[in-house]
Amino acid sequence: YTIAIGNAGTNAATYTIYPKLSFTPDSFAPIAVVAKTFGIVALRKDFPARDLKDFIDYAKKNPGKVNLGHAGVGSSNYLICKSFVHAAGIDVQLVGYRGAALALTDAIGSQIDGVCDAAASVSQAIDDKLVKAVVVGSTVRLASLPELPTSSEAGLPEFEAQGWNGLFAPKGTPPEIIARLNAAARTAVASDAVKKRFADLSTVAPDADELAPEVLQQLVARDVAKYRALLADDKK
Repeated sequence: YTIAIGNAGTNAATYTIYPKLSFTPDSFAPIAVVAKTFGIVALRKDFPARDLKDFIDYAKKNPGKVNLGHAGVGSSNYLICKSFVHAAGIDVQLVGYRGAALALTDAIGSQIDGVCDAAASVSQAIDDKLVKAVVVGSTVRLASLPELPTSSEAGLPEFEAQGWNGLFAPKGTPPEIIARLNAAARTAVASDAVKKRFADLSTVAPDADELAPEVLQQLVARDVAKYRALLADDKK
């Protein structure tokens, strides 16, 4: 069997961004959510803003002049950017890169003003003070970045960027195979090694009741609708 790992970008928003795809959500059989991720907006360390409010004020006073990097149209980082810009009501340039690492490197080097990225990718650079984070799109603070305010604490509760990674099999995979793969996923995310690695990456393992295939199916359906609405302007 061919098993895929996907997220809201690859398995939900993609149907709006690329409407002529040869596959649909029904082409995949959900196995399990295996990780919960958190989107962060981080700025170059010399950007003239102390916090999220300052950044939004600056962007509103300088429409179209601020730029934020992401890992390419359709990536989960792109969705973090779109969600943030929509919630903040600001006009900024979104700059696509061929991967999150390249965008972060340019933010560290002050070639761009900031990045939208998953905590797993950007938390080390924040710890090392190579960039300064202004918000995490979560309802709770991250244990690995306890000083970073949530969107509500920072004054932008509309910004929500809690993502997921899920395992998928091809449509028509026998139920007993899905059950075996789901059991393996449950064992993996409960292991000490995975828990430690997730903690290092500012990622959270799903709760036991979130590991059912049906939960992943519901997340896909929810996010297809969510990003169809969010990305509507992109298609005009």
